[in-house]
Amino acid sequence: MDRWAEACAALSAADPAMAATIATSGPCRLARRRTPGGTFAALAEAIVYQQLAGAAAAAIHGRFAALYGGRPTAAAVAATPPASLRSVGLSANKAASIRDLAARTLDGTVRTTGWRRMSDDEIVDRLEAVRGIGPWTAHMFLIFQLNRPDVWPTGDLGVRAGFARIQGLETLPTPRALAAAGDAYRPWRTIAAWYCWRAMDGPFP
Repeated sequence: MDRWAEACAALSAADPAMAATIATSGPCRLARRRTPGGTFAALAEAIVYQQLAGAAAAAIHGRFAALYGGRPTAAAVAATPPASLRSVGLSANKAASIRDLAARTLDGTVRTTGWRRMSDDEIVDRLEAVRGIGPWTAHMFLIFQLNRPDVWPTGDLGVRAGFARIQGLETLPTPRALAAAGDAYRPWRTIAAWYCWRAMDGPFP
C-alpha cells in the first residue's frame, strides 16, 4: 500500500531506531480485516476475546457465532436470552456487554456505516459508551477494521514492550510516557505501533 510506504519513510526519517526495525521487518502489511457481519460482529468478537487466551477465545467465539449461522446481528443477539449466550461459554459480564452492544447498535449509538465521516475521537467516544468496550478495544477497531493511520494504543502491552525493545530500554514505558514518545511518529502512529508489534508479535491488551 503506497501510503504505508510513505509512512515507513517518514518514520525512518524521524527515528533511527525505528528505521532499523523497519529495515529488518520489511514493508508494513497492515490491511483491513473483513469480518462477516460487519461492524457489530467485529466488535462482538473483540468483546469475546478480551482477557482470554487465543484458543479459548476462538472456541467460545466459534460457538457464539454458530448461534447465528456465522453472522451475528444486533437484532438477533437482542432477541437471544442471556442464558443462551451463557451456554456457549460467555461470562455473565461478556454476555451483558454483547447484549448492550446490540442495543447500542440498534439505537444508532454504534453505527454500522458512515465511520469514514467521523474522527477517531468521535468513534472512540461512541464505542466506549458500550458496556465492556474501553480504549484498547476502540483502538483495535480503528486500526484493524478502519485502518486509521494515526492511532497510538498506549495501553497495549505489545506496543509498550516493542517500543522498549526497539529503543533499548530496560523497563517498559508507562502509557503516559509512551503517549509523549509517540508524538515523534505523528501522523503515522498506527504504523509505528505495527512495527512495535512486529518486534514482539502482538497485539496484547
